[in-house]
Amino acid sequence: MNAPFVTAPTLDGIAHGFFGRRGGVSTGDLASLNCGLGSGDDPALIAENRRRVADAVLPGAALTGLYQVHGNRCIIVDERTDLAARPEADAMATRTPGLLLGILTADCVPVLFADREAGVIGAAHAGWKGALAGVTDATLAAMESLGARRATIAAAVGPCIGRASYEVDDGFVERFVADDPANERFFAAAKPGHAMFDIAAYVAARLAAAGVARIAIGGQDTYALPQDYFSYRRACHKGENSYGRQLSVIGLR
Repeated sequence: MNAPFVTAPTLDGIAHGFFGRRGGVSTGDLASLNCGLGSGDDPALIAENRRRVADAVLPGAALTGLYQVHGNRCIIVDERTDLAARPEADAMATRTPGLLLGILTADCVPVLFADREAGVIGAAHAGWKGALAGVTDATLAAMESLGARRATIAAAVGPCIGRASYEVDDGFVERFVADDPANERFFAAAKPGHAMFDIAAYVAARLAAAGVARIAIGGQDTYALPQDYFSYRRACHKGENSYGRQLSVIGLR
């Protein structure tokens, strides 16, 4: 059985998918397609879920991932990479066919990249810290080192927490405005001392500013769709013991 997923028009012709929480074997608060190695779930169930993801997008591919730390480091992976090592980083790039780059999220922004002409792909985990620190810029630079060109790189912003669900305080807003006063446009008014943050729009704007011309935004709000997506913030608000992670993947045939 393969798990359902969504794709992005900017990545047509490239094996990729943004998965949610449906189509797996995990149970309870982590039901059902939990792919998070750090979630406390049964490792055998996680392995089966991850196998289903790979088989749905690129059968026979080797799924590789990271120990994500909310930073801006991007690593290059190839046939020599130890896929079990899970290095501390938040993005990957490759030009090697048969590798499936996987990014775990539970409200943060998964971003997938491809330069069809150069045969180079990338994947990034953009939480607010990594997004502000430039994880997408680092991914673009790594892809360029493999022969990609910004003018021909396409990107897709996957399911993440939406503006209507992402309340932050004024101190949070100040971090972004201090980095660039124009960032104020990504925040909408909320109760006194707070604002609502559109992280998907922020990530897309950074991509555009970096020279990416083709960008898709999926628009799914992970917090607001409990049947379809895991959400760290929602799990905290509901007092759940743990929270699952969904997987976004991209690979070269």
